[in-house]
Amino acid sequence: MDERIMKETGKLGFGLMRLPHKGLSIDIEQTSKMVDMFIEGGGTYFDTAYVYQGSEAAAKKALVERHPRESYTLATKLNASMLAVSATEKMAKKQFETSLERTGAGYFDYYLLHALDSKNYQRYEKFGIWDFAKEKKAQGLIKHMGFSFHGRPELLDKLLTEHPEAEFVQLQINYADWENIMVLARGNYEVARKYGKPIIVMEPVKGGKLADPPEEVKKLFKSYAPDRSYASWAIRFVASLDGILTVLSGMSTIGQMKDNLSYMGKFEPFNEEEWAIISKAMKIMGEVNDIPCTACGYCTGGCPQQIAIPDIFKAANLQLGSGRLAEAKAAYAAAAPEGRRASDCIECGQCEGVCPQGIPVIKELKRAAGMFE
Repeated sequence: MDERIMKETGKLGFGLMRLPHKGLSIDIEQTSKMVDMFIEGGGTYFDTAYVYQGSEAAAKKALVERHPRESYTLATKLNASMLAVSATEKMAKKQFETSLERTGAGYFDYYLLHALDSKNYQRYEKFGIWDFAKEKKAQGLIKHMGFSFHGRPELLDKLLTEHPEAEFVQLQINYADWENIMVLARGNYEVARKYGKPIIVMEPVKGGKLADPPEEVKKLFKSYAPDRSYASWAIRFVASLDGILTVLSGMSTIGQMKDNLSYMGKFEPFNEEEWAIISKAMKIMGEVNDIPCTACGYCTGGCPQQIAIPDIFKAANLQLGSGRLAEAKAAYAAAAPEGRRASDCIECGQCEGVCPQGIPVIKELKRAAGMFE
């Protein structure tokens, strides 16, 4: 990828996965205000996906129809892994035209094969999605092609060897997952660096968990910078790594946007003291026995019991990660009404098949049921 593009892309990207809602619909008015703030603050990179419900249409209304096309870059993704087993190549490739229609963007600056891992990467090969993306790039409908990844370093190495056409890779990196044996953030980061691929970072705040870390981590951060947000430590950590194209923050409030722009508008990498502090935070987080859910919501769409799995896991983590038992019980009661409790899981396993974190969802629901029921 052109070094000029690396330099011109702001270190903060606007992830459009967790946009504000008004009732069941995305709040376009508030999203538009956040888009304006982001662009006025120097941001250019917007990230959506075919499977982010309502997100591409919201991007059209809040961004594409309101700002000159050359003033921003837009990324979206083709997800062949969440299609039904009976899905066809034609169905997978149709996502591209649908995304163009939903966004009205005319072309995509960045186009990603979505959420590749050991369970699904062969489907992208079978459907010829790599060659399909290359064709769209040759037609000028894609400026840069790459993929997002949730697997192990060995697979990432294989994919980057077999597909040198991938210009960048999107990885889950945060200080809690740096040495996590389930995520292997450091290992994947090092593979991408070995191949010289620019990295787009997803889940830098781990689905919001690092905006409210364990008390021991909070005390550590506050001792150095009392007025700095906890989220700022998480985002600046990944932005301070070499080879980072941009760091996606799934902002859902104007307050979050203001906070992120306050320290990322004129980004300053970590100094030596901050690196030492984040290293201590990594060690603390490595000892926390919580559920590594990022609240992406992929698991809920096909749940026959309509169990709010991410919300149940969030409640469980209030106790597991922070020892906040009373808050955890209240959160569980709100998330799990009669008929949709953790114990109502029928163990169909659809949730485990789509979870990018590889969480043993059925097992963790049983643990939550034991904690709260």
